[in-house]
Amino acid sequence: MEQYKEEFIDFMVESDVLKFGDFTLKSGRKSPFFMNAGVYVTGAQLMKLGQYYAKAIYGKYGADFDVLFGPAYKGIPLSVAAVIAFHELYGKEIRYCSNRKEAKDHGDAGILLGSSIKSGDKVVIIEDVTTSGKSIEETFPIVKAQGDVEVIGLMVSLNRMEKGKTDKCALDEIRDVYGMETAAIVTMAEVIEHLYNKPCNGRIVIDDEVKARIDRYYEQYGAK
Repeated sequence: MEQYKEEFIDFMVESDVLKFGDFTLKSGRKSPFFMNAGVYVTGAQLMKLGQYYAKAIYGKYGADFDVLFGPAYKGIPLSVAAVIAFHELYGKEIRYCSNRKEAKDHGDAGILLGSSIKSGDKVVIIEDVTTSGKSIEETFPIVKAQGDVEVIGLMVSLNRMEKGKTDKCALDEIRDVYGMETAAIVTMAEVIEHLYNKPCNGRIVIDDEVKARIDRYYEQYGAK
């Protein structure tokens, strides 16, 4: 596993973004772990988060794209932090763009926030985590409606590796439906590999009991 991935896993735990316990997801599933990117609130956290995303995006998609699109609302700070980091790390100017929930009819009018998207642009979409693909159902048509635009792929923080609408995980479903590549900074398999019975910030967060609960969860909801 690349060093930045190990550092990112520790960063999620230290930032209280990735937690282990008893959580009820929007889907109604009872999960032994939960990730909430909304907990990244400080300048230092967003700076590091942008760097991890930039490294993962560069590793997967290179630098041959023009726009990083972050769906409202959580995707807005993600896209801003990542384009700043991309410039710092790789010297490439990538434009950020997000959508508004409601179109604005005055001033900076329209449904887009940040850069416009035009024909010929290559776009990467950035999100926190995808469990059902519902956000992409809304986002993909907005991006494609801007012209002859190529959506290169999607990057999320964490691949939960659980069933979406089918027996496949949500990222694989998105890849198949929309014909674009999908990737995550880390997968839950990598999280478990890195944290199981190993100290993180002075404590063990995945001990034998937590690991057993995660295993039972994947027996029921794990993607094929």
